[in-house]
Amino acid sequence: MADPSSYRPRPGEIPDSPGVYRFRDEHRRVIYVGKAKSLRQRLANYFQDLAGLHPRTRSMVTTAASVEWTVVSTEVEALQLEYSWIKEFDPRFNVKYRDDKSYPYLAVTMNEDFPRVQVMRGHKKKGVRYFGPYAHAWAIRDTVDLMLRVFPVRTCSAGVFKNAARTGRPCLLGYIGKCSAPCVERITAEDHRELAEEFCDFMAGRTGTYLRRLERQMAEAAEDMEYERAARLRDDIGALKKAMEKNAVVLADATDADLIAVAEDELEAAVQIFHVRGGRVRGQRGWVTDKVEDVTTGALVEHALQQLYGEETGDGVPREVLVPALPDPVEPVQEWLTGRRGSNVSLRVPQRGDKKALMETVERNAQQALVLHKTKRASDLTTRSRALEEISDALELDSAPLRIECYDISHLQGDDVVASMVVFEDGLARKSEYRRFQIKGFAGQDDVRSMHEVITRRFRRYLAEKERTGEWADGDEPGVEPGAQADPGSASAGLAEPPASTLTEDDGRPKRFAYPPQLVVVDGGAPQVAAAQRALDELGIDDIAVCGLAKRLEEVWLPGDDDPVVLPRTSEGLYLLQRIRDEAHRFAITYQRAKRAKRFRSSPLDDVPGLGDTRKQALIKHFGSLKRLRSATIEQICDVPGIGRKTAETIVAALAQAVPGGPAVNTATGEIMDDTEEPGQQTGSPGEPVSTGAPDERRGQER
Repeated sequence: MADPSSYRPRPGEIPDSPGVYRFRDEHRRVIYVGKAKSLRQRLANYFQDLAGLHPRTRSMVTTAASVEWTVVSTEVEALQLEYSWIKEFDPRFNVKYRDDKSYPYLAVTMNEDFPRVQVMRGHKKKGVRYFGPYAHAWAIRDTVDLMLRVFPVRTCSAGVFKNAARTGRPCLLGYIGKCSAPCVERITAEDHRELAEEFCDFMAGRTGTYLRRLERQMAEAAEDMEYERAARLRDDIGALKKAMEKNAVVLADATDADLIAVAEDELEAAVQIFHVRGGRVRGQRGWVTDKVEDVTTGALVEHALQQLYGEETGDGVPREVLVPALPDPVEPVQEWLTGRRGSNVSLRVPQRGDKKALMETVERNAQQALVLHKTKRASDLTTRSRALEEISDALELDSAPLRIECYDISHLQGDDVVASMVVFEDGLARKSEYRRFQIKGFAGQDDVRSMHEVITRRFRRYLAEKERTGEWADGDEPGVEPGAQADPGSASAGLAEPPASTLTEDDGRPKRFAYPPQLVVVDGGAPQVAAAQRALDELGIDDIAVCGLAKRLEEVWLPGDDDPVVLPRTSEGLYLLQRIRDEAHRFAITYQRAKRAKRFRSSPLDDVPGLGDTRKQALIKHFGSLKRLRSATIEQICDVPGIGRKTAETIVAALAQAVPGGPAVNTATGEIMDDTEEPGQQTGSPGEPVSTGAPDERRGQER
């Protein structure tokens, strides 16, 4: 625990101007980001008597080891910079809303030549119109099914669209009148885009004008005795009204607004948002957050606005935002929202009428969401805490292992040997810190040697990071002889991320392998555990516990013990260890299968420098197979468009050095393929498994 006075800035160093400040811990991680109208006054509040601070604020300042700040011109710039840094550094003590689900949106891909209506989740894409979010995907599909009768916009995937264009036959929706079939040119691209824009206008709430136009056309058709057309228009009007009935009218003046409500207690807060467009509730979403600092309702609203509109522009920000309490000060936030929209945005607290009544409904939803979350989390937190305590007691650790790393080795009869590292913090998976390795220190199948190599590489990198950050003098770290230097690149081979040297010391991001676990779990028994412990001993690391979980009887093995530790089958600690072990196995075998699939798809042409996919396909298409290409002369290869003589000579040399593969076998039927074909040529139906004489791929022999 750090003393805040040890890093408190000297009097007069902090400027009395707007800015953004960052607290960092001893590892240079950014743990808190804040903004202030006056940096001097705001930071002074953190360095008062610890007894007068909020418990969570006290925890933050005692965890921090330094503070720094950046001066900006206005409070709006401070708001923007604070949002950017919170998103970039993900500080542990900042208010971060956890979305309670991945909400589906109704999306119209206006960035395509033929816009498509579909359900989308995740990050929003440029050029796509979004409506929602909706509570369920089926609600979107029901709405779209009704709307397609009037607005027959394309809904098919790119593959279906291209296949229909190639065959000249539309899909089923084209035959039943729910798609205008632009794939077979029943409608021009311009007319189809206009149809998609009308669909977007209707979904955006501009419904009255369109319905009145359809009613007028229906009346005219009836007067002209075009009864079939009038009946079709009548049915169209009925379908649109039915779609509109799914969203009740809540504001009679066709208001476009977002209503935000907050329910909170001393530890947590829940936020609910209703998206109202055209006077109707078009979507609803909710967040929950831990209150890691002493914040007011206005500050919670400000953080919610940052998360809600930080990536939005234009119509994504409504003209009116109704909140339970205004941020203090409100002017910078309102100016920021206006800048995101490009026109004036009203941010206010509703006082009376329909908007006040609707806000009360949103508040009730927030209260229910908080109660539901606390009910679920109470059980979850209790279970995880009990599991960590049981592991600590069984392994005789000094404290509960808040960070656990688990390692597993995977291979197929000694080929494509890989390893995985998964990380669990506070009993929950931290997937951003998962790592995967290729075993390159030796060839063949040896799980014990593989485990020793992986543990050595991981913790050698940890020691190198500690040396680089200056936590001890050069040559004084464990496992490195005086005058020698730890090899920071020794762990980089086979890793999925760039070397740590690409991350500067002051960027605040977590470094690769920078933080040690309290417990290392290996998938295996006594030999694997002994190998892991030997690797740590060779590096001079003696403050990390090691254990192994054997699959046979789910026994827990400790280094140097002749007998395993047997946890009860009903133990939450055993269940957590099993989850961690199974996750490491899943992560390892997924990587191993990907490597094997890539190897099966490889071709001798892959080794020809400068030969891309287009020219590879041209060569195979011209000669029919790799076998025929191998027997071709340089002059014959030069006949292929795009292949010059120098490239042809390189291809001939590469094919001469490559060893021909075994006969191609269809693993589904056992049939030997035509011997004129070789691996590298895509034959047969798409997705048909092809073997190249590799070891047996039965699941029982895969580890």
